[in-house]
Amino acid sequence: MMLGMRARRLVATAILGVGLFAVPLVANAQTAAKVHRIAILGNQNSPPWEAFRQGMRDLGYVDKRNVSIESRWSEGKSDRLPALAIELVGLRPDVIVASGTQATRAAMQATTTIPIVMPVSSYPDKIGLVESLARPGGNVTGLTNIGPELHGKSLDLLKEMAPNVSRVALLWNPASPVEPFAYRQLLAAAQAASVEILSVEVRSPDDFNMAFAAVASRGANALLAHGNPVNFKGRKLIAEFALRNRLPGIYQSGLFVEAGGLMSYAPSYNDLFRRAATYVDKILKGAKPADLPVEQPTEIELVINLKTAKAFGITIPQSIMLRADRVIE
Repeated sequence: MMLGMRARRLVATAILGVGLFAVPLVANAQTAAKVHRIAILGNQNSPPWEAFRQGMRDLGYVDKRNVSIESRWSEGKSDRLPALAIELVGLRPDVIVASGTQATRAAMQATTTIPIVMPVSSYPDKIGLVESLARPGGNVTGLTNIGPELHGKSLDLLKEMAPNVSRVALLWNPASPVEPFAYRQLLAAAQAASVEILSVEVRSPDDFNMAFAAVASRGANALLAHGNPVNFKGRKLIAEFALRNRLPGIYQSGLFVEAGGLMSYAPSYNDLFRRAATYVDKILKGAKPADLPVEQPTEIELVINLKTAKAFGITIPQSIMLRADRVIE
């Protein structure tokens, strides 16, 4: 009888011991199943954001399973970004993915501790988003869409497509912290290409009608639009205006060409956004933004809208067709 009692006590002790050891195992399982919170701050839910989401899926992050993604969009109204950034910070995300200079700056003003990843940024080292491209410092890192000689090559392509181009109207926002840098680079490139740049300001979506009237009255024979939030929002309006007024244009994103613009020569935004997912992955695994260098574009795309070229009566030179990465029929 005493032996049976002792045996039962030993079994009970063993079960208790197993239970105690199981506690950390359960805790570890719960930790492994943690759902990471990702906040997105941008202009609008355009196709490159799907490239980011696909990049996350490729790395094993599935929305609603091991990652939760919350998005806020300014819809071309940059003055909304600070409030949207504060709203996202209140959700206590693990990482904020902010596209563009104004969105990144709004996120930086809202938090100095939550990591911020930029899929797209212009001159981030010149305007204080990062200390340098090689060593960003602070809580911000990511990618820049500025590559060497983009402006010069864009104007060369425009003149190759339409040799009579001499006066190019530029739709841009001088109030932007980065566009004055791009404007100065464009002026230098225009001098080398022997074309005149006509400055036409577009500071909000409400300015398009006035801007289009200015373009028409100043004798422009070509069009260029900076890839800013306002122009992205109005890209269909811009493409339709260019077509009505027979103004061949070159743009800073294939999204303008998909909307009916003639052609674009720009970094692949899908590639930049997809690569942004690798930054998020590294940060979730413990890397600090300060130690992750800002990377430059590696894929530059020439996109041509064949239907628009036909509407203009332009025969696309074979030299350009051979270089095209994508042709929209």
